[in-house]
Amino acid sequence: MDRTFHPRRSRSIAPLVAVAAASALLVAGCSSSTGGKKAEEKASGIAAGKATTPRMTVALVTHQAPGDTFWDIVRKGAEAAAAKDNIKLVYSSDPNAGNQANLVQNAVDQKVDGIAITLAKPDAMKDVVAKATRAGIPVVGLNSGVSDWKKLGLLEFFGQDESVAGEAFGKKLNEVGAKNAVCVIQEQGNIGLTQRCDGVRKTFRGTTQILYVNGTDMPSVKSTITAKLKQDSSLDHVVTLGAPYALTAVQSVDDAGSKAKVATFDLNKDLARSIQKGDIQFAVDQQPYLQGYLAVDSLWLEKNNGNYSGGGEQPVLTGPAFVDKSNVDGVAAFAAQGTR
Repeated sequence: MDRTFHPRRSRSIAPLVAVAAASALLVAGCSSSTGGKKAEEKASGIAAGKATTPRMTVALVTHQAPGDTFWDIVRKGAEAAAAKDNIKLVYSSDPNAGNQANLVQNAVDQKVDGIAITLAKPDAMKDVVAKATRAGIPVVGLNSGVSDWKKLGLLEFFGQDESVAGEAFGKKLNEVGAKNAVCVIQEQGNIGLTQRCDGVRKTFRGTTQILYVNGTDMPSVKSTITAKLKQDSSLDHVVTLGAPYALTAVQSVDDAGSKAKVATFDLNKDLARSIQKGDIQFAVDQQPYLQGYLAVDSLWLEKNNGNYSGGGEQPVLTGPAFVDKSNVDGVAAFAAQGTR
C-alpha cells in the first residue's frame, strides 16, 4: 500500500521537523555578531540546541500494561523531546481505562502546562479531556485514537491509522501466500487492537480467526497460543499485535510442533534480531519513539510558537512501514539502542 510507506510519512512530519531545524539554524548561522546571536536565541527560544523558554510541565499518560516494553520506546522519545525543550516530563500509565482517566485528572489537578494521552478506550477519556480543556490545558493524542482525537477535542494526534495498518498487513499476508491466520488480541476492548485485526480481515483473502489472550500474563499467552495451534493444525500464520507477544508466539509454534509462521505489528530490538534470524517473517513499524517525541515537542511548539501539526485537522502519521529480511539490517542498530 503505497500511502503507508516512508515518503508519505516523511512529508507528514516535515513541517514539525522543519520548525525545530529552522530554529536551530537560526541560532547557528544567521548572525555574525555576539549581540545579534543572543537576540536571535532569545527570539527563537533555543540556544545550543536546547530551549531557553520558561520551564514547562507536561504529563504523558498512557495505557501501558506492566512489562510491555513498547512503551519504554515511547517514553524514551518523550524524554528526549523534554530534555531539548526544558520540560519536566511526568509519566504515568494504567491499562485500566478508568484508572488512566484518574491519572489524567491528577495531571489536571496539578495544573500542568500540557497533557499527552493515548485513547485506547476513548469513551473513558471523554469527560476528563473536557475538564482539561475547560482548565485551559492543551491536550494532544498519540499512538491510539486516530479515529477519535478530533471528536474529543484534542489539538493534535501522532501515530498510525490502525485500520490502514491492518489492511496493509492483510495484503502482505496475501503476498507471502498465507491461507489461514489467527490474529491474537492481548487486550480485549482496546479499540486500536481491534482495528488492526479488522483491517487484516478486510484485505486478507484467506481465513482470519481471532484469539483473545491475557496480555498481562505471558505464560498464559504462550499456553493459549500453543493450545490453539494444536487444536487447529491448518493455521499457517500467527499474527500478533506487539513485539513481546510475537516472541512468545515463536515459542508456542515450537511447543505445538506447528509449521505456522509468525508476523507482527510493532518492533523492538529482540524482534529485529528474530527477523534477522528468520524466526519472524515481518513486522509493521509505527515508530513509537517518534510518537513520544512529537507529542511532547508539539506541546512546546504550541505554547511558544502557536504551531499546530497537521493544521489541527489532520493526524501526523508515523507508520505503518514494513520491516523484513530485506531491510531489517538498516533498522536493527536503532532498535538495539531503543529508539525504534
